[in-house]
Amino acid sequence: MMAVETRKISVDTKGGTDVVDLTPQVSKIIKESKLSRGNATVFVSGSTAAISTVEFEPNLVKDIRKTLEKLVPSSAEYEHHKTWNDDNGHAHIRSTLVGPSLTIPFTDKKLHLGTWQQIALLDFDTRPRTREVTVQVVGE
Repeated sequence: MMAVETRKISVDTKGGTDVVDLTPQVSKIIKESKLSRGNATVFVSGSTAAISTVEFEPNLVKDIRKTLEKLVPSSAEYEHHKTWNDDNGHAHIRSTLVGPSLTIPFTDKKLHLGTWQQIALLDFDTRPRTREVTVQVVGE
């Protein structure tokens, strides 16, 4: 019989394209759930953060930051800044490009991630934040 379980993870970030490995927390949620197979959806609330998969390795994290800075520079002028008199237009655009959620299948209470693949929260905002991540597990 299909079931749904929903849990929250609170994550303190530094902002400035902070990349945080969520894999241990999501794996723990799967192991503690009553479900042995299904899908886990990981979703971050907020419009200046995103969820993706990465090889969570320090130099790749630096490469991600450099690449996003080239694609969507933080120093550029964005129309959004005029709306709220703030400085995070780039964070909203980066979040839109990466996306707020990810779905990962699991069986035998184990996520189907590649050897070098981790679940990552990317916080693009210009200041430290406490992010709320929802993990919803659907399966049997």
